[in-house]
Amino acid sequence: MNESDSIARIQSVIREVGSVIVGKDEVLIKVLLAFLAGGHILMEDIPGVGKTTLAVSLSRALGLDYNRVQFTPDVLPSDITGYSIFDKNTSEMRYQKGAVLCNLFIADELNRATSRTQSALLQAMEEGQVTVDNQTYSVPQPFIVIATQNPSGARGTQMLPDSQMDRFMLRLSMGYPAHDDEIEMLRRKQRGISTSTVHQVMSREELMRIRKEADGVFVKDEVLDYIVRLCEATRRDSRITQGASPRASLALTSLSKAAAWLQGRDYVLPRDVKFIFRDCIEHRLLWSQDLPDPYSRASALQEIFSGVKAPSIR
Repeated sequence: MNESDSIARIQSVIREVGSVIVGKDEVLIKVLLAFLAGGHILMEDIPGVGKTTLAVSLSRALGLDYNRVQFTPDVLPSDITGYSIFDKNTSEMRYQKGAVLCNLFIADELNRATSRTQSALLQAMEEGQVTVDNQTYSVPQPFIVIATQNPSGARGTQMLPDSQMDRFMLRLSMGYPAHDDEIEMLRRKQRGISTSTVHQVMSREELMRIRKEADGVFVKDEVLDYIVRLCEATRRDSRITQGASPRASLALTSLSKAAAWLQGRDYVLPRDVKFIFRDCIEHRLLWSQDLPDPYSRASALQEIFSGVKAPSIR
């Protein structure tokens, strides 16, 4: 399969999922960029806008095994990582795998779990494996976590720690649909179109091969310098108490390569970095108390981005 065929297959995924998720092509493309870059996604939005529907539709279109856990305070770490149980037939302990051992793990309302349960995801997200009773078990590949959290209704929630926020390659918000898109969504629902009607159009093996193609995209030193200068700017700004980490610059590079690949290029341009910058960086920053609301923070981040000169590469 050549590169143009691979891009066509990704576009077929976008069309297939778009039959259920109406008017959110940019969000869908960015989620797929994280899939191609090998990262995890945090979907932060109000209930009912289609976060879980998007995740399930993608799993079906890509032929991925998925597990979904609705997080509540009584979900235990062992529910995620698995546990050992005594097998009376063999008189040995047998590993019962947890929900995280799948290709796509959907963590619904992750912020409603206890901090211990939240941290149970960290090893799997970072290392691609879990450890139970001193035994290590690898998660299947590809492995992607899509976690959702609702910013409203804070009672009974546990804010994700900085270390866990930094492990999400992207934070995205779907938002309300446009008027006409919501009407079209209702029409399709009446015609019986749902996640169950989404067909598989790509295999997990194809996805892994396409990941390698995207990872092979070339990045000039000038663009690497641009990415580092952007991250450094967040570290120097007085409004930010904790800037973007080196993990952030690595993530921004990988996402930019995926964005370039999806446009049929084998090299990264500054506009690829711009397309994904805010979604990759904003959730990793700790802001001073002078900027309490998200609108002020978004404006400040745009100001920081605009203050860093992009290289002249076309």
